[in-house]
Amino acid sequence: MYKYFTSESVTEGHPDKICDQISDAILDAILSEDKEARVAVETVVSTGLVLVAGEITTKTYVDMQKIIRKTVDEIGYNRGKYGFDSDNLAVLVCINEQSLDIAVGVNEGNDKEQGAGDQGMMFGYAVSETPTYMPITHYYASKLALKLAEVRKSELLPYLRPDGKTQVTATFNDLGKCDYFTHILISTQHAPEVTQEKIRKDLIEYVIKPTIPAEYISEETEIHINPTGRFVVGGPSGDSGLTGRKIIVDTYGGRAHHGGGAFSGKDPSKVDRSAAYMMRYIAKNIVASGLADEAEIQVAYAIGESKPLSVGIDCFGTNKISENEILDIINRHFDLRPKAIIDKLDLRRPIYKQVAAYGHFGRDDVQVPWERLDMVDILSTYLPKGE
Repeated sequence: MYKYFTSESVTEGHPDKICDQISDAILDAILSEDKEARVAVETVVSTGLVLVAGEITTKTYVDMQKIIRKTVDEIGYNRGKYGFDSDNLAVLVCINEQSLDIAVGVNEGNDKEQGAGDQGMMFGYAVSETPTYMPITHYYASKLALKLAEVRKSELLPYLRPDGKTQVTATFNDLGKCDYFTHILISTQHAPEVTQEKIRKDLIEYVIKPTIPAEYISEETEIHINPTGRFVVGGPSGDSGLTGRKIIVDTYGGRAHHGGGAFSGKDPSKVDRSAAYMMRYIAKNIVASGLADEAEIQVAYAIGESKPLSVGIDCFGTNKISENEILDIINRHFDLRPKAIIDKLDLRRPIYKQVAAYGHFGRDDVQVPWERLDMVDILSTYLPKGE
C-alpha cells in the first residue's frame, strides 16, 4: 500500500469533459429512439469550435447541432466573454457507418452469438474504505468537483466559471487506513475582477468544509487554491478538449489498473464500456459481501468472440477465501458474454450522459445499474462459517 496517494477530478466545464458529455448526449439521444444502434463518436473542442466524428449505424435521426448546443449551454458556457458560447459555435459533424468488418463480428460472432466489438482488457475495482466502495482520494476529489459546480450553478459564488480541477492527497498508516489528507488542491476558473484572497476564503468555506469530513483535515493539511494566482482564461479557450482523455478521472483515480479504452460516446456493444461496468459491478458485490476488503478484476476479449479469453482477480491479500474460489464463484454466477452483460445491466437505454462528468463509478448522486448490490446475499453464502 502507498504511504501517500493522490487522485484528481475535473468539473464538467473542463475541455475534455465537455467532449465526453457531448459524445454521451448524442449516444443517449440515439438510444432513446433506437436501442440497437451502433455508436462510436468522439468530440473535439477548441476556441469557438466543436467537431464530432465517428461511426454511427442507426434507424433514427437526431439533431446533433441542437444536442451539442444544449449540452454546452447546460454546462454553463453561454456567454461570449467565456470564449466558448453555445449560441455562437462552429459545429462540424463527420459521421460514417460502422465498418462492416466490425459489424459482422458483433452481430453474430464466431460462435454464433453476439461477439465483442473489439479486442482488449477491462478492469473493475472496489475497496471498503468509503460508503460507495471507491478509493478515498478519488471519492473526495470527485465530491469537491461536484461541489464546485454546485456553488457556481446556484450562484452562491457567482464569479466562478465552468472550468475547474480538484486533487486530494492522503497519507495511509501501516494497516492501509487513511490517517488524513496531506494536500487539498482546487483550481477554478473565475471572473477577472475577483481577488485571490476572496476565492481562497470562499472555496474553503463553501466547498472544502461542507465536503471533506473534519477527521481528514489536520494541522498539517495544506490547502492550495489556484496555485498560479489567476485562472481567468479556461475551458476550450484555454486548452483544446477531446473525448476519452480523462479515463482515470472516469474510473478509480489511479488506484486500479485501466485497460486503456475510454467509455464516452460508445454504445454498450463496445466491451471497453460494458465489460468495465460489469467488472465494477462484480468487484463491488464481492467487497460488499465480505469476501474481500479490496478486489480488482480483469477480463479480456477477442473481437468477434463472445466468451472472454481470460478472467483474473487480485484481492491484495484481503480475501477471506482463496482467489481461485472467488474466480469459481464469478464464473458460476456472472455471465460475461457481451450480450449477457448488456441484458443483465439493461444497458441499451439513455443513461450515459449523467456519468460523463464526475466519474462513472461510486456515484451516490445518480442511479446506475452497475452500482447495484443485488448479489451480496448470494455471494455472502460463500463466506467461511463465523465470518
